[in-house]
Amino acid sequence: MAALLNLDANLVCLRLLTPYQDGDVNLASAWECSRNDVCAGIAVLAAALLAWLFGAGWPDLLVALALLVVFLRSSARVFKASAQALRTAQA
Repeated sequence: MAALLNLDANLVCLRLLTPYQDGDVNLASAWECSRNDVCAGIAVLAAALLAWLFGAGWPDLLVALALLVVFLRSSARVFKASAQALRTAQA
């Protein structure tokens, strides 16, 4: 139940931030973090369901790996946008 409430709250935040996802670096980063929170919420529910279905712990590892990829891609986008903003500000 807590995971569903968490996911719902994060979906509200993501919806509120979506118009600003292409804004300045801070707003884009906030949107990325909110989207990552939604992904993590879905992943928690999926891992729990898969672990229950298979009676094993490997779904947790699989979901953790998938989240790692999502988070690394997100951080690369924020880093790239911040580097671009820094170059623009210095010019």
